[in-house]
Amino acid sequence: MKKLAAVMLFAGGLAVSVASARAQGDPADNSGKNVRDRQDAAVTSGDQSNTQADLNITQEIRKAVMADKDLSTNAHNVKIITANGVVTLRGPVKSAEEKANIGAKAQHAAGVTRVDNQIEIASD
Repeated sequence: MKKLAAVMLFAGGLAVSVASARAQGDPADNSGKNVRDRQDAAVTSGDQSNTQADLNITQEIRKAVMADKDLSTNAHNVKIITANGVVTLRGPVKSAEEKANIGAKAQHAAGVTRVDNQIEIASD
């Protein structure tokens, strides 16, 4: 019975903190970014080339990013899109160092002709 009461108290506190975060103006969705991604010039995951060379580039970069345990969870989840040797990096990271680190990993992958680093530094 005490465990149930403790769980209920914890859940109530969590609900209050989420409501408080929303009341402070934190966006509830990412509609603004979705609008940006619908622009014709925006590179999205649907633009990933299926040629073996481009798939190999993307795989090599993803492996390098995932192997780096110093990167944040957001950094591990950046989008890596390769088409004709051009790599586009998108998504939020915690710092300029993470952005540069991922960009360098992409630049050093075999077969890359150019890196378009569109990674954003998230503001907490």
